[in-house]
Amino acid sequence: MKKSYLGIFSIGVVCSQFLYAQAGRSDLVSPSKRAATVELARKLNERVKPSSIVLAKDIINPFNPPGFDGPDAEELAAIAAAKASKQVQPRSSHDLLVELASQMSPTGSAILGGESFLLFGQKKMKVGDKITITFEGGVYEVEVTSIERTNFTIRLNRDEYTRPIKPGKNP
Repeated sequence: MKKSYLGIFSIGVVCSQFLYAQAGRSDLVSPSKRAATVELARKLNERVKPSSIVLAKDIINPFNPPGFDGPDAEELAAIAAAKASKQVQPRSSHDLLVELASQMSPTGSAILGGESFLLFGQKKMKVGDKITITFEGGVYEVEVTSIERTNFTIRLNRDEYTRPIKPGKNP
């Protein structure tokens, strides 16, 4: 014989509903017990008016404190030391020219139509052209006076300096 599970299940549901209805219980808590919870919810929901909040006049914004953009003590000390070292050691015109030449980075040289060119990527410079170099806050204009296969010469005022086109690869 086959048992009908659906029939047993339906009888169980009907019995449980009958017993629950007989007990007379409600899903809601009594009003006297709910009063404390409702009062707490009202207090938590109250808004404080901004005019009643008093902030100190000297409050510091933690996201933008005063002096945040300025240099710190270590940076100020390094700047002062750099200025002092520059004042102690005046540069000669030749030393400046050597420094300026080190700032130049030509990629090679070429001879086109019998004329020598110093190459800076796609830019070509020939003898007599002037190059503007910004160095340590100053702007200097040097003149190309000679271009050879492996080196070039530049002039600043009356001083000239020759250096290799590719530093460290001078034959």
